[in-house]
Amino acid sequence: MPSFFRKLRNRPRNRSQKGFFHRIPLLYEIILGILILGFFLAGVLLFWFVTTPIPDINDFETRRVPQSTKIYDRTGKVLLYDVHGSIRRTDVTLDQISPYVQHAAIAIEDPNFYTDNGIELKAILRAIWVDVTTLSFSQGGSTITQQVVKNTILTSSKTIPRKLKEWVLAIKLDQTYSKNQILDVYFNETPYGGTIYGIEEASEYFFGVHAKDLDLAQAAYLAALPQAPTYYSPYGNNKDALDARKNTVLERMYEQGYITAAERDQAQNENVTFIQESDSGIKAPHFVMYVLQYLEQKYGADAVDQNGLRVITTLDYDLEKKAEDVEKQYAASNLKEFNASNAATVAIDPNTGQILAMVGSSDYFSDTIDGKYNDALAHRQPGSTFKPFVYATAFAKGYSPDTVLFNLKTQFAANCAPDDLETTDTCYSPDNYDSLFSGPMSLRDALAQSVNVVAVKLLYLVGINDALATAQRMGITTLGDAARYGLTLTLGGGEVTLLDMVSAYGGFATDGIHHQATAILEVDDANGNVLEKYQDQSTRVLDEQVARQISDVLSDNVARTPEFGTDSPLNFPGFDVADKTGTTNDSRDAWIIGYTPSIVVGSWAGNNDNTPMAKKIAGFIVAPMWHDIMQYAIEKYPAGQFIKPDPTPANAPPIIRGQWDIPGPDGQLHSILYWLNPNTPLAGSAPGTSVTDPQYANWEYPIRIWAAAQGYASSSAAVTLNGPFRIVSPGPGSAVPVNQAVSIRIQPANGVTITSFSSYLNGALVSTAAGGQLEMSITPTTLGPQSLEIVANGSFGVSSQTVNFSTHP
Repeated sequence: MPSFFRKLRNRPRNRSQKGFFHRIPLLYEIILGILILGFFLAGVLLFWFVTTPIPDINDFETRRVPQSTKIYDRTGKVLLYDVHGSIRRTDVTLDQISPYVQHAAIAIEDPNFYTDNGIELKAILRAIWVDVTTLSFSQGGSTITQQVVKNTILTSSKTIPRKLKEWVLAIKLDQTYSKNQILDVYFNETPYGGTIYGIEEASEYFFGVHAKDLDLAQAAYLAALPQAPTYYSPYGNNKDALDARKNTVLERMYEQGYITAAERDQAQNENVTFIQESDSGIKAPHFVMYVLQYLEQKYGADAVDQNGLRVITTLDYDLEKKAEDVEKQYAASNLKEFNASNAATVAIDPNTGQILAMVGSSDYFSDTIDGKYNDALAHRQPGSTFKPFVYATAFAKGYSPDTVLFNLKTQFAANCAPDDLETTDTCYSPDNYDSLFSGPMSLRDALAQSVNVVAVKLLYLVGINDALATAQRMGITTLGDAARYGLTLTLGGGEVTLLDMVSAYGGFATDGIHHQATAILEVDDANGNVLEKYQDQSTRVLDEQVARQISDVLSDNVARTPEFGTDSPLNFPGFDVADKTGTTNDSRDAWIIGYTPSIVVGSWAGNNDNTPMAKKIAGFIVAPMWHDIMQYAIEKYPAGQFIKPDPTPANAPPIIRGQWDIPGPDGQLHSILYWLNPNTPLAGSAPGTSVTDPQYANWEYPIRIWAAAQGYASSSAAVTLNGPFRIVSPGPGSAVPVNQAVSIRIQPANGVTITSFSSYLNGALVSTAAGGQLEMSITPTTLGPQSLEIVANGSFGVSSQTVNFSTHP
């Protein structure tokens, strides 16, 4: 045929030549060629139809046996799951199968089953069109008869010859056997997920009843499963999708006259309970189900069930097992002390994006906590673990860890009075977790201590759109349009997944390079052919200096000490670990994510039914559990220290460098909005340039109140302290944990030099700093009110200041 057409195409175009092919136009030549090709294909189909044998339907021991797909850890030696490790199937006859499930399967899979001849011509033509136009060969147009052929006789490979055989065999099968015989085989051969084959085994596995006893709603669920058994699994994270498909099945049954409208409505609203026994043949079950769903989506459910794939995953089973054991170890105490019944952990190699561990609940096999639900993939509010994306956006614009914002109770709604410090439907004045407002605070301290007011101010300065873009660029996939969010975004107002958050934090760990999260190293078919192999997908998402600034702040144990103490679960002596906690305002979610240059580990704690936990910060609820997992991980994946960021440029505006007590022309302290245009902070501005900002009046009001209370005196020339220095930390009226180190910091007035200072706690000398040092730490050992006196020496001689604070257990 090819040589014939070449001769026809290349023949001379001399009209004087005689012969049939030289007398007709080119269009007719093309049509003739297509007809000849069509007759040839028809002949091939006819030949196949005549010569292709049909196996005896009563002797299906000779049918094709599915090959087992096996899933391994990253070593290729630890078998995590054998899809057909022990196939479970109980054959039953058609009269032992509920008419409900028979009609449900026909309604959703093959409405014309009893009238077609084994194939549906319209469906085949539609499938051919999609296959040809997309070159995907993913469309099947399969009738129930075709599915019987595919499940029992042929492979499920998506090739044109196999599809042609499937059509031919379906027609011959339909001519050879009755519809009931074909339906009988369909219900005994259909896979319902994992090792469950056939309607009888599925009925007992999911509902604890025989197939003949299925009610209408149960039947609709089972008819919905075979299209994608892992995705639609009632024990996974897509129960809503399964419910929707079940309702579609019922709607189709109604449309085709199998049930009444009342029966449809009752079944759609019925609360169906699924049961399942523990499967000890699976390791890392949440991760395995995640991988199975990926394989089904990419290769099809048939390939996973029958094609004998060999899958090498990224999982470090040793680390996975450690994380599982630690979560179980903390389960009882977390429930008793914090009303937190569940937890999840994800670990990723930030340099490759490879998932090393995924524990989706404290116990996969526990029905009490809905253990099969994978909380690593659940959409939940992240609390303050979202703040680093806002700070990274700020650092990229020119703000620095030294930049100071005022941590004071502030009204952010422009239509509310500055002194209306409440949160209502129209007003917004956020609290800090400890309800303390200490005055000027560097961005370093504010992020390390997770201060809400400063974070909200910073989000306002950088803009919601830009902060959202940073998070999405770094790998957060679940956040919507910026119009959906307000300033609460920085406090975790958008929903994310633990997997996304751990993956995104990897961009901080690698100096701004994000590696796409993956669970697959290699997939081979039954013949050893490589179908897929790990390929790094990386993108620069942050300037390296910005990423280093975030890591430097989040690994600063001194900066976070006032909130967490010197020896908290966030600290790892001898290791450089950056970490951030987060707790939602309603205490429904507790998070912590930490990283080194070689590994990122994140954990979540809470309840699957979304009930609140005890009102505690994440440092108490989830951090101890996470610490044990992280300690094991960083010893197994050691890394050096983070690279220090470059210092803040000396030519940056003073307010960016951290000088906050700059007098304006009116001699008064001012908010950052007085000194900078938020859109171009490095450019600075003349005093008063930005006072037209809508937030200016609201931000100014608490600063004036605070300045007066701190003894600042105003003049037309300058702002001066009531003395040569002031105590920055601890803040007046603040509360700190007893028996934990407290950071002591002092701030000299303009032009003043301090050579040494001493701390007297309740009248007793406790510490001295020399050599121009402006900070130290002390450890209060008694509960209740504390009086701290600082005596300083310097260019002014000797002077003292006193601040009162308190300690709590």
